[in-house]
Amino acid sequence: MQYTVLQEGATMPRLKGSADLLEDRRRRALALCDTGLSLNEVGRRIRCAASSVLRWLRARRRGGPNALRVRSSPGRPPKLGPTQRRRLVKLLLQGPLAHGYRTNLWTTARIAVLIERELGVRYHRDHIGRLMHSLNWSHQKPERRALERDEQAITRWKQKDWPRVKKRCAAGCPPRLRR
Repeated sequence: MQYTVLQEGATMPRLKGSADLLEDRRRRALALCDTGLSLNEVGRRIRCAASSVLRWLRARRRGGPNALRVRSSPGRPPKLGPTQRRRLVKLLLQGPLAHGYRTNLWTTARIAVLIERELGVRYHRDHIGRLMHSLNWSHQKPERRALERDEQAITRWKQKDWPRVKKRCAAGCPPRLRR
């Protein structure tokens, strides 16, 4: 392994990597401390600040080897708890028509209103997508179809007329029109 000497006063960014890599780095640093090296020397060899090595030493003294484990940063706690999330899924499965909407289509704005009305929690519609993703729901774009659409006429055209048009294009149409 190759180590580089840092210039005096240089700041070091936090090492990127998996939790296992970070824990291994801490254990190596403490193993070097146990051999009698100074905090500064250990920091130079591991490429971290001496204050980090001291923090790891103190953590090991207080909590043992488990204190060196990497903890995930929790972030902001979710607005909806597990029971509220289950209730939301049940409400969504009832469909928009059951909640007074004229079309059978959930939008983020409608879901935000539903959450506020039924669960008493306010969400901005821009954040509903993340919430739905965490519930394993995906957004769908409905097909746009004319209200006057005649399915039988379309099927008849596909069976009768389309083969004739396709055959004519294959024989004499320019290549860009062929499919």
